Amino acid sequence: MKHRLRGNLMLMTTALIWGTAFVAQKSGMDLISPIAFNGIRTLIGAFALIPVILIMGRGRKKERPGKTLTIGGICCGLALCTAGNIQQIGLYYTSVSHSGFITALYVVIVPLLGLFLRKRITPVMWCCVIASAIGLYLLCIPAGGFGAINIGDVIVFICAICFAVHILIIDYFSPKVDGVKLSCIQFFVAGIVSIIISLFADPALGFDLPSFGDVCASWLSILYTGIMSCSVAYTLQILGQKETEPAIASMILCLESVFALIAGMILLGEVMTLREILGCVIMFAAIFVANLPEDALRISRS
Repeated sequence: MKHRLRGNLMLMTTALIWGTAFVAQKSGMDLISPIAFNGIRTLIGAFALIPVILIMGRGRKKERPGKTLTIGGICCGLALCTAGNIQQIGLYYTSVSHSGFITALYVVIVPLLGLFLRKRITPVMWCCVIASAIGLYLLCIPAGGFGAINIGDVIVFICAICFAVHILIIDYFSPKVDGVKLSCIQFFVAGIVSIIISLFADPALGFDLPSFGDVCASWLSILYTGIMSCSVAYTLQILGQKETEPAIASMILCLESVFALIAGMILLGEVMTLREILGCVIMFAAIFVANLPEDALRISRS
């Protein structure tokens, strides 16, 4: 019981860090262009994971990265680079609360993409998909209709699809390799590629490339999203899931969207209408139910 409680607290802390990181990501763009910011903080996350790998590997025989680990790290890194940069750009145009809940839709999108891999979708999951679509409509589509839609919400929705692809790639490679090493490599790949892309993509999007002074002035946002959101939260997730059932772990982690909503209201003064709050409630319910194990959704006939 003590181990399970400790695992749940670790996962709750992970969700809290990820949720509040949306605020740091948005604040960091006050001085730094979105793709450059994402590249810098991802590289910091990669370097911060190196001590974790060294500590966890003490007493073990040193091994060179295998082919599967290298390929998996590159594939995961490219997927993370795409999803993270799209999310960062979307955050520039929309609120933290919107971004948190829309991004969390990857939980529902993953099974839909699984159709292409010939994976079965249960009737309950279809209900969750429909419910999340209704919630997304209330959250993102103003009373004025589709003509008044926020472009940032559209961008973040694309990001949710990319994160779903990223999860499927991780699902393929993670059972075959060391998870922390895979994460470290993917952060290095995502960071390096993002920095290179930012040199021409950020100016093309109308953003000025950051100076060294801009980076130093944004140190708190960069370090929080790099060290806390990437390396610390990921490590806590790994340790927490070892002591918690997968279904419970996923339900705790989906609280990320709720923490993002609360953080946006408290730290940035964001305000939501009753219509948007209702949309968040419906989406969270759909995400929560989508995380429940099938056994828990079956109605007993006895």
